Amino acid sequence: MKFKFKQFTIQQDRCAMKIGTDGVLLAAWVLLENKPDTILDIGAGTGIISLQLAQRCNANTIDAIEIDPDAFEQCVENFEASPWGDRLFCYHASAQEFSSSFNEDIEEDEYEEKYELIISNPPFYTDQYISENKSRNIARSANSLPFNELLSVASNLLSENGMFALILPKKEETNFIALASEVGLYPKRICRVRGTVTSEIKRSLLEFSSEKRKPFLEDLTIEISRHHYTKEYISLVEDFYLKM
Repeated sequence: MKFKFKQFTIQQDRCAMKIGTDGVLLAAWVLLENKPDTILDIGAGTGIISLQLAQRCNANTIDAIEIDPDAFEQCVENFEASPWGDRLFCYHASAQEFSSSFNEDIEEDEYEEKYELIISNPPFYTDQYISENKSRNIARSANSLPFNELLSVASNLLSENGMFALILPKKEETNFIALASEVGLYPKRICRVRGTVTSEIKRSLLEFSSEKRKPFLEDLTIEISRHHYTKEYISLVEDFYLKM
């Protein structure tokens, strides 16, 4: 079960969450104009977001966190098989555990650097989506990483001028922005995504910083018709997908 991109290949047979539009779109959309040198991917899964960012920028450190043991092992293999294996590293831990251990490292080493970009395609489904597959539940359910805990981790690990980016269901946007403000993070860019011109907005791409400002708002439509993509969507993902 492999998925081939233009510059790398993803193996995903042991991952509960397979390659989907959300992760690819987020990694293609996030701005890298500040040229981050340290990046953290929370909830790496197959490692797709980290690999896209490695392709897009020259960051020396791209760390990823993955709690599921099978997904962790496959993420490591995908990293090692890529052209950027020397810049990619995956930790087998929960975001909460990683954040706690990071604080301990800082106490021991005052020069420990925080991350200039933190990115996440977090689990966001509610209890009604719980299945008998434990790995899939961890990958999908917000119970494994509630939004307030995700934000606590992000604010703890983010550098002073860093950016935090993620993708959420549109219905969670307002609540998440309110929770983010409680930890001193404010929306800088918001992109609302719909499948087609006539469909409802289903996703929100969000970028946060510590600067309180009026966010830049944009919309994105993925398809004009089935497999007939908009120019805006193509311009975002054509460096990755083989058939774009």
